[in-house]
Amino acid sequence: MVSEPSGKTAGPSGPGSPYDMPPAAGEPPLDPASLPQPIRDELTAPDPAVIDTAAKELRDGVNPCPRCGSTEVRHRAGSDRLICLYCRHEWTAARVEEAFGLGEGIADLRGTQIASGARDIDSEAASLRSYKCGGCGAEVVINTENAMTARCHWCRHVLGINEQIDNGAVPDALLPFHIKKDDAVARIRQFVDKRKLFALKAFKEEFSPDNVVGVYLPYMVVDARASADAAGAGEIKTRQYTVGTGKNKTTYYDADVWRVQRHVDFTVDDLALESSEHRANFDIRSNTHNVINAVLPFDTKNAVKWNASYLAGYTSEKRDRDVQHLMPRLQDKMLSIARAQMLPSVRRYDRGVRWEQERIDLKGTRWVAMYLPVWLYAYHQKGPKGGLRHYIAVNGRTGKTMGSVPVQKWKLLLAALTIGTVVEGLALWIIMG
Repeated sequence: MVSEPSGKTAGPSGPGSPYDMPPAAGEPPLDPASLPQPIRDELTAPDPAVIDTAAKELRDGVNPCPRCGSTEVRHRAGSDRLICLYCRHEWTAARVEEAFGLGEGIADLRGTQIASGARDIDSEAASLRSYKCGGCGAEVVINTENAMTARCHWCRHVLGINEQIDNGAVPDALLPFHIKKDDAVARIRQFVDKRKLFALKAFKEEFSPDNVVGVYLPYMVVDARASADAAGAGEIKTRQYTVGTGKNKTTYYDADVWRVQRHVDFTVDDLALESSEHRANFDIRSNTHNVINAVLPFDTKNAVKWNASYLAGYTSEKRDRDVQHLMPRLQDKMLSIARAQMLPSVRRYDRGVRWEQERIDLKGTRWVAMYLPVWLYAYHQKGPKGGLRHYIAVNGRTGKTMGSVPVQKWKLLLAALTIGTVVEGLALWIIMG
């Protein structure tokens, strides 16, 4: 193994690498500065800093009322508040940004900072976890694959997974539902009714409010500081002229071509990235997961510290993507933002700019694992290769609704033919009239 200047030990980097064997006797340690990019940056980058967001007051797995100690605690629908069903006391969990200073210092970010709930997932950790009830001492098993809360079968205490555990099941924060189920069902009905003319008959007949489910979806919410460089060619039109007559006319453009370079420094606050591989799979041949992004954004500034009591009555998904998996996605998003930042400065190139070289440099990032609320309705349309699964999603905070409705193709074809006939007839009327 080779000792780095920091005194930390570098791990093996693959067959044939200098790290695969110790240096020969009397041979000086390998200097990372002598290695090519991006290996040099990878070796010299500081280790990710961990921000401790563990809910220390909830580490025994019990979510007690702060006034009477009862665990009969529920989320008050339509608000961020929790209510004790025993003494009726109401309170709101602290906002995660205020509790841990996560909304500050974005302009000074350096390296990678990872909150407790965003740490790497331990692939060997079991999904089944046993918790001892704080009320009577009984042991209750929670399967973190599909549940984050359970009720003690002896004393009815509600147990929740509150401490961030190695398998990545528990996020740092969540954004409570504001939209109630009745409201979500009404919004989905309205969405479908506007499209019912072409909708599949079976889809309309089989719609059931019971199949509308409130689910907390896993996201990584990222603050980032970056710089970007772009170089390319921009064109400014100098002349436009037409050659030929009748149907043989051709329009030509003359333009001055300029070499264009731009640099921008910028920060991003609370960029949401899907941290479930399944939900991030936007394969339009088999699903319509992309509708989830269509109901963004969420008011993540109002996210509260993790408390499993908010999950009662809802389902949830566990994240399965780590920071390293999401870094390319973040870089792609940041590059798109950088292009938008550069756009006002290239408007004089009225023929457009073709960027030929682009580079994004992430100076610092901060990652927070968060649950975001979505009402979902799913419908499986049978067909070749497994068919297509349609989704209608309602933002659990704002009520914004978007979805995919299976259609009867013959109706669309008939409508297209009818519109084409009307347009053709209108054109003839104009010519002859």
